[in-house]
Amino acid sequence: MSGTAVSYSGPADWGFRRMALHYAHLCAAAGGVDAFIIGSELIGLTTVRSGPGAYPAVAQLQSLAADVSGILPGAKISYAADWTEYFGHQPQDGSHDVYFHLDPLWADANVDFVGVDLYIPLSDWRDGTTHLDAAAAGSIYNLNYLRGNIRGGEGYDWYYASDSDRDAQIRTPITDGAYGKAWVFRYKDFWNWWSQPHYNRPGGVESAAPTAWTPQSKPIWFTETGCPAVDKGPNQPNKFIDPKSSESFAPYYSRVTRDDLVQRRYLQAIYQFWNPADPNYVAGNNPISTVYGAPMVDPHNIHVWTWDARPWPDFPARRHLWADADNWRLGHWITGRLGASGLAELVEAIVSENGFGKFDVSGLTGIVDGFVIDRIMSAREALQPLMQAYAFDAYESQGLIRFAHRGQPPAIGLAPASLAAADAEGGADFTLTRGQETELALALKLQFIDGNADYRQASVESRKLTGASARVATLSLPIVMSAAGAQQMADNLLQEIWTGRERARFLLPPSRLALDPGDVVDFSSNGRTLRLRLERISAAAGLAVEAVKSSGGVQLPVNAPERAPVSPPLPGIGPVLVDFPDLPLLSGNEPGHVLRAVAFASPWPGAIALYKSPSLNDFILDTIIEAPAVMGVSETDFYAGPTGRWDNGNALWVTLLGGALESRDELAVLGGANAAALRNAGGEWEVFQFANAELVAPNKYKLTRLLRGQAGTERAMGNPAPAGARFVLLNGAVRETGLGAEQRGLALNWRYGPASRPIGDFTFQTQTVTGRGIGLRPLSPAHLRVTRNLSTNDLTVSWIRRTRIGGDNWEQTEVPLAEDVERYEVDILSGVEVKRTLSATTPSVIYTAAEQIADFGTAPALPLRVAVYQLSTSFGRGTGREEILNV
Repeated sequence: MSGTAVSYSGPADWGFRRMALHYAHLCAAAGGVDAFIIGSELIGLTTVRSGPGAYPAVAQLQSLAADVSGILPGAKISYAADWTEYFGHQPQDGSHDVYFHLDPLWADANVDFVGVDLYIPLSDWRDGTTHLDAAAAGSIYNLNYLRGNIRGGEGYDWYYASDSDRDAQIRTPITDGAYGKAWVFRYKDFWNWWSQPHYNRPGGVESAAPTAWTPQSKPIWFTETGCPAVDKGPNQPNKFIDPKSSESFAPYYSRVTRDDLVQRRYLQAIYQFWNPADPNYVAGNNPISTVYGAPMVDPHNIHVWTWDARPWPDFPARRHLWADADNWRLGHWITGRLGASGLAELVEAIVSENGFGKFDVSGLTGIVDGFVIDRIMSAREALQPLMQAYAFDAYESQGLIRFAHRGQPPAIGLAPASLAAADAEGGADFTLTRGQETELALALKLQFIDGNADYRQASVESRKLTGASARVATLSLPIVMSAAGAQQMADNLLQEIWTGRERARFLLPPSRLALDPGDVVDFSSNGRTLRLRLERISAAAGLAVEAVKSSGGVQLPVNAPERAPVSPPLPGIGPVLVDFPDLPLLSGNEPGHVLRAVAFASPWPGAIALYKSPSLNDFILDTIIEAPAVMGVSETDFYAGPTGRWDNGNALWVTLLGGALESRDELAVLGGANAAALRNAGGEWEVFQFANAELVAPNKYKLTRLLRGQAGTERAMGNPAPAGARFVLLNGAVRETGLGAEQRGLALNWRYGPASRPIGDFTFQTQTVTGRGIGLRPLSPAHLRVTRNLSTNDLTVSWIRRTRIGGDNWEQTEVPLAEDVERYEVDILSGVEVKRTLSATTPSVIYTAAEQIADFGTAPALPLRVAVYQLSTSFGRGTGREEILNV
């Protein structure tokens, strides 16, 4: 390494070792790193043996760790082992060998911590309520259940001996009949592995001497941990779904539906269990080392897979850029998910902020991507859309406000004999009513905020395929969600409407006082079982109950297709081209001192901001250019042509940076269409018009049938204007800057760049421009002539005045003056030498015979070369008209 340059010399080597060392040198060149992983999950290599207890890959990792430590002396060095690899090797080859094969690496002086990629299962969940874990936990989202399976469950207490055992949930306890050290075979038992000496067992016989591992000598880092956002992800969190991969698998018993909440709960369980600072931490979960005085698992080095450097939502929205974009929906990514709120946490925040102290939200599950509270409202008003969307209710029970989802498993079963007598004869009163189909909605339209479409309002519709009703229900929710989530929600809500058309009223004895509103009961009679959700319970002569039919399968994880729109290609920020054409008055309505600006960039960043300052500091915003100009350059020399009539002899070839040109008929051109400007070699702009625009190549046009020197710019016609001259179409993209009259003639610094970026951004450029206020310059006079007084030989030079403003009205007898006073200067020329300047206040001047003799030695001095200028008090001389005159 030389400075920050990393080079390699040696034999052709493209192996793993060279790659790792190359990266180590890059880290050193960058100034160092906190930690460096020399390899990750190389279980296929680390378990290869060259002899009964010889693991050559482990020895190579030790050597690599030593070399990396020399390159990065300040970094923590380790290897990231698979969670089934870190604790030992127990080959299922009949040898009964048990080796702590990575212990030479973990004990190595150049290795600073034990790295483990932690994807341990925290659940054994199945659909329905009959599997073994359902009764204990009630829900896979139960954090106590998930935390309990870190130091318990599969891989700690028991294992499945076969796939058939897993299907039948036949669990085999993990034991060690030989030495009573079951922890040797538990990949979850970090506590004993970390705190106990390790003894290899070649042939199943424990060695007399321990391995090189010193108990409690080094901390454990979880170099990776995570869970896919798919239902039942904690069953098998190491699995990922990628149709393009041969290793694509869903977790055990997953229905392959998106589930952001289960991913969050897995990560919460991991952090809460291991972090002593967390309120849910249980003493003893993360013991303190007697060697280095810190926790066994470093809670500051639990690293989640995966936080993606690609910015969300561009990843995954821009599918044309990233081949793995479709994998985000069910994958391990936490980008795009961490900003969401758990439903329970959101309800808790709303209720707490409204002053309620006694409530229970533990029964709520779900993820809310965003929720809008746009005005002052009560807790009930705020909760109402959430209760509709996520199908939960609030009830008072035992002094608490309890929130619980509808569709819970039944609490008890009832029969007619379970009901209280409602009359003197002891008859049970059970009333069941069924709503008319015509009163129910056949379709439901759900409006929501689409988080995948720049938070715009969107809607989905759910519709029953059959039914006698023609009603359509509409529900607008201030909730951010995906189109897929909204569709599933709409389907559930419509199903609930139809399920709930059956309602029951009955009386229960006081012995059923433990039932609360929200509980579900199964009522069986005459061979039919009706599942009912209790809505209201009132104490009368017994317990008067009002209930509605319930379907336990209403609320399902989202399994609708994602329909997020593909974002358009993201514009890059390319160089911005800005020009400041100092043009004459074009409409006559603009101020005479106006300075115009045009801009172009590809891709166009939306708008260009122009700032100005007389110095290189204290810039103030002057103008926003919202549209790119049609700009380009000339491809050929452009010669001067006739004015006041069509120029059919010249053609201008231009290549545009962007945009397009079009042909217009002569009448439209005479009315002002197709005006353009071309800058000559001296920086002056000729304004001209064209009738014909022929596309001859991509972005290249041939312009013919021209009107030259428009708006008094005939003196700006180059002879020629050389190829490469700036071309600008004078359309709506040409903006007037805010240059003040007092700033005319000052050299101002203009700083410009994308309006979405700050002025200090690297994309901004600076240009110094002096606005002359060409719009104040008088136009050149026209129709110069000379007459001679035969008796005196005096010459009278006359002309017709032109105007900058209001000269196009054919009805007026004389054009407006457009100046404070009428004044002219006439230069008498001999070649380029000015012999004399005459002044006039009318459109004529007398050049006396005496002046002619003084200037040329003869009178009359014909032919006579003159240049006539109209004067402006604010600008000075206008554009001159130079001609050779004769009588």
